[in-house]
Amino acid sequence: MIGLLQRVSRADVAVAGEVVGKIDRGLLVLVAVERGDQEEQADRLLERLLTYRVFPDDEGRMNRSVQDVGGGLLLVSQFTLAADTRKGTRPGFTPAAAPEEGQRLFAYLVSRARNTHPVVQTGVFGADMAVSLINDGPVTFWLRVEPVTAM
Repeated sequence: MIGLLQRVSRADVAVAGEVVGKIDRGLLVLVAVERGDQEEQADRLLERLLTYRVFPDDEGRMNRSVQDVGGGLLLVSQFTLAADTRKGTRPGFTPAAAPEEGQRLFAYLVSRARNTHPVVQTGVFGADMAVSLINDGPVTFWLRVEPVTAM
């Protein structure tokens, strides 16, 4: 499972012109589910997202997590992060989970996040979404929890 996290001062996601998820300070996370991912990968990714130290402390060092600063978490599904881009000029999507499995595990991740973090918003799985953000820093990290079966 892949999470592209961006530290934001604010972010929102809209579907058909209507905002469906919005946060102020926190993390916007684009999430991709890969073939072989299970609940274990979702749990580990969530643990990392909530505890990853990307917010500045009093000395300006990245020593605080989204939990530490009481920030929001905006989770947006994006299967294209799982693309195989090693050759050619067109991405291959074989590494991505099937849509049904991706939706199931994304919903699981969202449910677990809402049970453990006070501010969780989402996009709409499979929808054509418009994501707006102000990247704070900019600070962006790519996190990956290896699937059960390596590609």
